[in-house]
Parts: sequence; C-alpha cells; structure tokens
Amino acid sequence: MPPTLVSLDTLAAWARGLAAGPGSEDGAGALAVVDLDDGAVGGPSELHAGIAAVVVGITSASAPEAHPAAGLCDVVLGRGDPLLSAITATVEAAPIASTALAVLLRGAGRRTTDDGLVAESAVYSSLQAGPEFAAWRAARPIRERPSRRDRVRMERAGPVLRIVLNRPEARNALDAAMRDALVEAFRLPLLDPSITEVHLSGDGPAFCTGGDLDEFGSFADPASAHLVRLQQSVGRAIAAVADRVVAHLHGACAGSGIELPAFARRVVADPSTRFSLPEVSLGLIPGAGGTVSLPRRVGRHRTALLALRGETIDAPTALEWGLIDGIEERRV
Repeated sequence: MPPTLVSLDTLAAWARGLAAGPGSEDGAGALAVVDLDDGAVGGPSELHAGIAAVVVGITSASAPEAHPAAGLCDVVLGRGDPLLSAITATVEAAPIASTALAVLLRGAGRRTTDDGLVAESAVYSSLQAGPEFAAWRAARPIRERPSRRDRVRMERAGPVLRIVLNRPEARNALDAAMRDALVEAFRLPLLDPSITEVHLSGDGPAFCTGGDLDEFGSFADPASAHLVRLQQSVGRAIAAVADRVVAHLHGACAGSGIELPAFARRVVADPSTRFSLPEVSLGLIPGAGGTVSLPRRVGRHRTALLALRGETIDAPTALEWGLIDGIEERRV
C-alpha cells in the first residue's frame, strides 16, 4: 500500500489536534509523506506522540533538514530522494517498531541521559513482547557456539587505560557477559580520576557487529529484562566518564557497535568502517542507548533515517553527519 501523501496544512492540523493522524486503529503504525512545499508554515513546531505514524517530509529546498517545518517530521528528504522507497519498505515490513522508534525520538532532545535510557528500554521491552519480534525470533534458530571467557581485555599504562572488546570469533557481538564486563571496566576510571584517557577498541575484523542475536529474547520475560538493562547499562557507564573516552572503530559497526561509542567524547574510525542500525528489521528499536547517544551527535532526523533506511553508511558520510569525529587508519 502506498504511503499517505498529505499537505503541510494537514500536518499542521494533526499537530494541533484538529484532525486525526494517520495511525491505524489496530496500533500497527503507518507512514505519512508530507509535501513540505504544499502549504504555509505555522502553528506547532513539533509533532506530538499521539501521531502514531512515521512522518516523512519531502521538499525541494536545498537543505531539507533546515526547512521551517522539519520539527513536524521524523525524517526530512529532498524531493525525489530514493531513500523514500527504502523507508517505505522498512515501515511496511515492521510498522510497529518503525512507529515506536519515530515517536520515541520526538522527545529525545528533552530527556536527560537517565530519562532517555529508561524510555528507550521501556519501549524496547514492549516490542520484545510484540508480534514483529516474535516472528523474527521464530524464523531464526538460536545457535550454540563456544566463546572465550575474557570478553573484555584491559591494559593500563600510567594515566591511559585501554579497553578492548575481546570476542573476535563472534565479531565482538555484545552478549550479556561482555555487557557486564564493560560496565565493570568503565567503573575503574569512574573510581580513579588519575586515569585521564580511556581508549575503547575492538579486536578482530570488526569493532562490534551489535548485540548477540542468539541472546535476543532469551530472558525470562521482557519486564525483568527491562530492569536488568537499566542496572547494567554500558551506555550510562561510558557517559559517566565520556569526557575521557576516545572510541576507535573499524569494520562493521552495527547497532550497539555505534550506539555505545557515540557516548564518547571523541570517535574515530578506520576508512573502511561501515555503520548501521538494523534493529527495526528485527521488530525492535536501538536498545543499547542509541536513541540517547545518536540524536545528540546527528539529531533525531538522521538517527531515524539511519534506522529506517535499511542500509549502511560509510565513514565519510558518518563524518559529514557528525556521527564520528575523525577518520584514521587503524593501528593493529
């Protein structure tokens, strides 16, 4: 089904509450495409959470995200941008997760780090109990694979601490053991102010390809998983010492592989690094703090675009966006 196409005046009426938005009655979410050049700008500057749809604005303006009505949209594209087709396909495949992400990101700029992590985890947990994630989990058998015990390696030289993801056989996929080890590792600089530099990197072919998919949905229930996620938050641990952290990225950086480094003061990447947020295709949203860390670097529009486009971006694009701060050849 093609997305709903509306004028800017109609969008403004939704924002004022004068007309019902395009969200479906069964809560499955929807996609609305707004012609930002069709109508006058005025009224509310933000879209409220009651509009249960992904709202994409299109415009002929040379800088789409600078359009005066951009605040009323979840993503803003130039007219004719082929990414609209990619977003449409994503929303059609996972309408609940897509819409949940868009609605959550609308309030990202008003939340503290803690508030953002709580909100993200609550939405993530709800989606874990939803039909889209259940369908993904049922279609993907869980694999059993051996893995080394020391998920994180730590090396200290005077005031410099190096924290290295140490699960190269799994491309440093973040499992519960690695999560707990990282929380503990970042507690050291929090307790020891003599550590003035913390360098985070990954061993093997990739910095981190995201969460370990074989553990997704393995907790007894989503509500309990929510509490564990809040207690053992790597994002919060990095944020607490972020002014001393430099993240060094390479290879595939998917999901938590970019959500967590984005909390750091400085992020550098090898020229071959590629970035993606694949969680929506699983019926989920970024759950490692990405709805907190990424909007602070690239804004909520580009965070949503990265999650909904269904493809990776390269290091030069990430640098242009502000997702990373520099491109440097990896030193092995």
